Amino acid sequence: MDRMSSGDVTALLERVAAGDAAARDSLLAGVYEHLYAIARRQMLGERAGHTLSPTALVHDAFLNLVRQDRASFNDRAHFLAAAALAMRRILVSHARKRAAEKRGLDPQRITLGDEHAADKPMSLEDLMALDAALTKLGELNERQARVVVYRAFGAMTDAEIAHSLGVSVPTVRRDYRVATAWLRRELVP
Repeated sequence: MDRMSSGDVTALLERVAAGDAAARDSLLAGVYEHLYAIARRQMLGERAGHTLSPTALVHDAFLNLVRQDRASFNDRAHFLAAAALAMRRILVSHARKRAAEKRGLDPQRITLGDEHAADKPMSLEDLMALDAALTKLGELNERQARVVVYRAFGAMTDAEIAHSLGVSVPTVRRDYRVATAWLRRELVP
């Protein structure tokens, strides 16, 4: 999908960490397609007429990541995982601001694991409930929460997640099954 190999991205990440602005631009160009696919997937669940576009989400997340003084990424997979988390935070923050403007909406049931769930619009309340549940899961088991975020929001494969977290693919699959079962119990009213 991207024009750069994992090694090229890792080298650019090192140059970006050293403050090389040209490397930052090359990095964005090299991973843009993958970041856009992540953003587009995350935006599928948003309401029609959302004020953020996938392009704006990519740029906001990218700038947040490369502006961090202490940001260091091990490799391409680690960077893409961090980008998926940054996009989720941006969308949740946006939803919270919008929810602050509205009051009195009835929460709806959230379903996890449905093959078509990403294609259905997610209400503000659903997004905030999911974020709260993922935060709670992260306090109980950070790795399981990351597996869900990387898979559901980051569109990462089990192999990419395993590499990013330093675990085996069967561990990723087991963590995902356990985490989604926990989230279902947490989110069902």
